[in-house]
Amino acid sequence: MDWKQTLKNKLQNSNKPAKRSEQELKDEEMDLFTKYYLEWRGGRKGKSSSYQNIPRFYYRLPAEDEILLQKLREESRAVFLQRKSRELLDNEELQNLWFLLDKHQTPPVTAEEAMINYEHFLKVGDKAGSKCKQFFTAKVFAKLLHNDTYGRISIMQFFNYVMRKVWLHQTRIGLSLYDVAGQGYLRESDLENYILELIPTLPQLDGLEKSFYSFYVCTAVRKFFFFLDPLRTGKIKIQDILACSFLDDLLELRDEELSKESQESNWFSAPSALRVYGQYLNLDKDHNGMLSKEELSRYGTGTLTNVFLDRVFQECLTYDGEMDYKTYLDFVLALENRKEPAALQYIFKLLDMENKGYLNVFSLNYFFRAIQEQMKIHGQEAVSFQDVKDEIFDMVKPKNPFKITLQDLINSSQGDTVTSILIDLNGFWTYENREVLVANDIESTADLEDT
Repeated sequence: MDWKQTLKNKLQNSNKPAKRSEQELKDEEMDLFTKYYLEWRGGRKGKSSSYQNIPRFYYRLPAEDEILLQKLREESRAVFLQRKSRELLDNEELQNLWFLLDKHQTPPVTAEEAMINYEHFLKVGDKAGSKCKQFFTAKVFAKLLHNDTYGRISIMQFFNYVMRKVWLHQTRIGLSLYDVAGQGYLRESDLENYILELIPTLPQLDGLEKSFYSFYVCTAVRKFFFFLDPLRTGKIKIQDILACSFLDDLLELRDEELSKESQESNWFSAPSALRVYGQYLNLDKDHNGMLSKEELSRYGTGTLTNVFLDRVFQECLTYDGEMDYKTYLDFVLALENRKEPAALQYIFKLLDMENKGYLNVFSLNYFFRAIQEQMKIHGQEAVSFQDVKDEIFDMVKPKNPFKITLQDLINSSQGDTVTSILIDLNGFWTYENREVLVANDIESTADLEDT
């Protein structure tokens, strides 16, 4: 059936009065188009009556060759994000909100902070405008209500709550602009583009040379993917990025007066990124841009066991037996954050030689023998494996008394200590001499207090 011709004929032969408004003609045209289009596509004939009552919940993504549909989808997403952005409070509206809150303070006034009760809270909500309506609810008020005798909430706490919500929505929209797939997640290249374009807006990174940008972006992105993509799918949910503290740490670099201590502890700061990359260059003695096992053995205090390093090069991605910068970053993130589940998962995989999902006495003995050998080389008295094994099982308290799983390590909160005992001579020495070290710290503190 030629539905185009049928549509034209139907419009021409309509029995309705000749004089009709343009809107009526458009409405009829749309009705007829919908009818014949559904017939052309097969309609819904043969479907049960309940079919029409079920809302559509699946929309097929356009294929690569469906260029028009892809463009339409991109444009519709852009329009949607623009609309969402316009719904957010701008700086002028936020200032107006603060003025209204300050004007409607509820007495008695205290020197600590301005307060507002629920009645005045609702009055401000009525005057603040439609954009603020979502914040002026009983639920929000109850959430911020603590122990005030007069049933009031802090104006500053409420305003900070609004600011935080606006910031989250702004950031969500900003990240969504880089979501090429439009599925609510970012791939590695998407996050790289986001951070690369963010660099000029962060005053703390003004000193970075442009030649270092690619290494900085790689360093920053790696932390997100190491901790938020444990299954190594190559993508992270935008929701997870917003929920973690990494984005806060990154945007903290907007503060021009950020302290030196804060910069050193912030993975995303320029000093921190330069430190990690500088260590990589120092380890790379042959200057080929990659690290061999021998070069990596000098990492940190140079006391990681050869057995553990063998496992690193067996399990991690290497190129002709050498490690690139991205793989090195995963290694550093794991060893510098041994208390974190993602880091323990990384190390546990290396310790679980037979891929059984647990560590048994054989596994522990295999790795600890390398510690014992290093102790002999350094002229230290050998320690009995049986004693160490018993201490490890006592610390972890696994569900199965003969097997230690990754979850056992995480639940015990001793995973960092256990892994250090097995892979690093310096870590084992620190554990063995913990009582002496604590006593020395107490004496040093006392001496400082006396002076």
